[in-house]
Amino acid sequence: MKRISLKSNLLFSLLLLGACQTPKPTDGGTEATALYQSDAYAVYPDSVVQGEYVARVLSPTQLTSNYKSPANEFVSPSITFKFAINGRDNEMKSGTDHHFNCLASDGSCTTPVITFGEQYVDQTEVPGGKYLGPNTKMTVRLDMRPVLEAFKKQGFYTTKTGDKIYKEDFRGVYIAGNAAPLNWDFDNLHRNEQAKLQDPDGDGIFEITLTMNAPEDAKATATSWQMSKDVSAFPQYTSDYPLGDALYNLALEEMINAVEPDSTFRTGKEWAGVWTRDISYSIILSMAQLQPQVSKYSLMRKVKNGHIIQDTGTGGAYPVSTDRMVWAVAAWEVYKATGDKKWLQDTYQIIRNSLEADYKNAYDPESNLAQGESSFLDWREQTYPRWMQPADIYESENLGTNAVHYQANMAAAQMADLLNDKEAASVFREKADRIKEAMNKLLWQQDKGYYGQYLYGSNYKILSPRAEALGEALSVIFGVADAERSKTIVANTPVTDYGIPSIFPQIPGIPPYHNNGIWPFVQSYWSLAAAKAGNGKALTESISAIYRPAALFLTNKENFVATSGDYAGTQINSSNMLWSLSGSLGMVYKVFFGMNFEADKLVLKPFVPEAFKGTRKLTNFKYRNAVLNFEMSGFGNEIKSITLDGKPMDKQEIPGNLTGTHTINIELANNQTGGEVNHVEVYTSPETPKASFSQGKITWPKVDGATAYKVWKNGEELQRTESTSLAIDANSYGEYMVAALDKNNVQSFASEPVVVVPDKYKLVYEMEKAAPKANQPYREFSGSGFVEISKQKNRSVQVKVTVPEDGVYAVDFRYANGNGPINTENKAAIRTLKKGGEFVGTIVLPQRGVDEWSNWGFTNSVEVPLQKGSHTFTLTFEPQNENMHGEINQAMVDFMRVIKIR
Repeated sequence: MKRISLKSNLLFSLLLLGACQTPKPTDGGTEATALYQSDAYAVYPDSVVQGEYVARVLSPTQLTSNYKSPANEFVSPSITFKFAINGRDNEMKSGTDHHFNCLASDGSCTTPVITFGEQYVDQTEVPGGKYLGPNTKMTVRLDMRPVLEAFKKQGFYTTKTGDKIYKEDFRGVYIAGNAAPLNWDFDNLHRNEQAKLQDPDGDGIFEITLTMNAPEDAKATATSWQMSKDVSAFPQYTSDYPLGDALYNLALEEMINAVEPDSTFRTGKEWAGVWTRDISYSIILSMAQLQPQVSKYSLMRKVKNGHIIQDTGTGGAYPVSTDRMVWAVAAWEVYKATGDKKWLQDTYQIIRNSLEADYKNAYDPESNLAQGESSFLDWREQTYPRWMQPADIYESENLGTNAVHYQANMAAAQMADLLNDKEAASVFREKADRIKEAMNKLLWQQDKGYYGQYLYGSNYKILSPRAEALGEALSVIFGVADAERSKTIVANTPVTDYGIPSIFPQIPGIPPYHNNGIWPFVQSYWSLAAAKAGNGKALTESISAIYRPAALFLTNKENFVATSGDYAGTQINSSNMLWSLSGSLGMVYKVFFGMNFEADKLVLKPFVPEAFKGTRKLTNFKYRNAVLNFEMSGFGNEIKSITLDGKPMDKQEIPGNLTGTHTINIELANNQTGGEVNHVEVYTSPETPKASFSQGKITWPKVDGATAYKVWKNGEELQRTESTSLAIDANSYGEYMVAALDKNNVQSFASEPVVVVPDKYKLVYEMEKAAPKANQPYREFSGSGFVEISKQKNRSVQVKVTVPEDGVYAVDFRYANGNGPINTENKAAIRTLKKGGEFVGTIVLPQRGVDEWSNWGFTNSVEVPLQKGSHTFTLTFEPQNENMHGEINQAMVDFMRVIKIR
């Protein structure tokens, strides 16, 4: 894949913008009024124009495009990189990197010898208009002698980030950076042998030669597309707009490509297999209607022991990630499309089992929100501050994930109604109502007019003010936001030149993927939200933002760079992406024809923006036991007249028990819908401060570009200051976080919480005094040892504690889990914490790195009210503590902390 730096992306983005101030069809294209036009691109009835690039419709089954990614043409020779022992980001503090200008005259360049841990900054001036040539060979030389000498003298080396690496644990040194083939994916760096430096002569000088700006990295797209599949079994769509017709047919063909021989969905051309969230979001968009049987097979593939599988996520998947519950929304969508009662019964019990496990493992009883990683945004550094470990992410409470949990509970309630399980229905509705109320209370930002990204911190959380596109959209679509608030969200959430970015503002130093990325399936959900909110302007732009990449790239790509609109430059990308093509098809069914599927009927709420006015037909649409043929004219979101087989309809509804073939004719009222859009440039927030406590003050280094700082204590804003320190009272518990503000008042992520607690309120209990000491040769533990917990060993461990006074105490554990990498797999350990015999919370012990059993960290904390005196806690394995692996549910536990927080 082609990976390019943010700097390079911005450069050619600006060049493109300069070239396309007045885009119009060229080279024989039809002169017509643009359906949508901006400085970046224009969409016409039969073409898309972006500067010199034109995609054109030749027929409903044939498209051409001369698009060529300009990424390789404008790659900066300024390379930013750093080294990583064992693949970890441990050479220098975050934000401190090496900088080298690869000014190659003979197709190659070589760095000076750089000493590990000592920053190198190249002072050579880069001439104007100088770019990195294709296939440039860059040799990097690294002096590891200080590290090797430390291994020899003391058996370990301590990096400037505080990592202590023992000689016997040294597995190599790697390089990460900003330009392909380098990337900043430290979580997977240890697996990338192509990024590993070598020392063949044993002199302590390690080297690597990299091929920079390799043209094959661009992965060029096709120049033409012609239908090659028979799609006659599926609904046929025609309109006054050849572009829309051809892109619909392209999506149908790619849908057929996305069905495997075993009749399950393939996630994308580059993504084999069935993935819970991908198939679920695709099914909700359109696959429930087009491929109901494949949807059923695919959903059931993601069930194990009667529970929904969380198949990906930080720190070992569930319950660090909990958006598996979107499966429930998809299963309900399949029922609404098919009316299959057996499907209803089978999936209801799976959903109920999964929700009941989540109520104990992932629901915060204080906030009433679901915990867990951002839905779909599951690449840690792409959407979270670098200091957040998997346990911190588990404790966070995210907008999109909570929208999913709200709707999952609502779907379960409606299923329970149909199955006459009234008691369960009541419980599900109560949970949904609590989530909805909490989202609107704790995540809403009145000053911005949209929801914040997530609550994060430690025992006291603050709200990240970033916009999160999918979460904003789902909150509107699912009804978390009321009608007025929905209009506000659609009008105020930031939208950039090429569409709605996954998050806004962007995170500094992180390459495009979720960060600085636009995802067509998210754009489709944004279109659904715009339609529901009645915002015609936002809907016109959103549909255009779906048409542009599909037409120019001649495939439904996974994502593209927000700054440039180019598919090259994101960290990973795929063609023929299931949820992207599902969204394209969904725009026809669920926006233009306004299909809203309910338990016993199909409600029609069409929305055709004025730019797309005219006539359109949809034939051979199968709804349960009926075949529907639609004809529609006009524009707007109000129906002037509607008939079924020539007879006026009392309601714009198709009953679920209708059989046979029928024709529905709709005339829209040509009403004006208007609306506003918050157009912004792609913008990057300041870096995250690093705060610490010393001599009665919270201090932090100055952040580049910051004009002020915001300080919180225990989740409440304490002060804004231009200083880089703040005197505090250290005689009571305090959790302090600091964020930087730039000249436009754009806020960075907040710093890792600095916890200040008097010694008398911090109690530590060594676990080896409560259970047999483990005999593994791991290091860096406290006390005389640690305890192994697994499904076979120490399934229940009791610890007796004595607290000095009444209060609320936070209980957590220092642990290690080397059963998998920090970013994926499925071996997060889970335990139940009890006081006496009563459940008080769930303790999650996520993976911290492959075989990194001496890498200790802290679990989430559980808040427990305690009276002065003695209490007995039990860390136990309960049925709801099964993880996604099923067999390995293991961790090492060093000690338990009990801290009075109020």
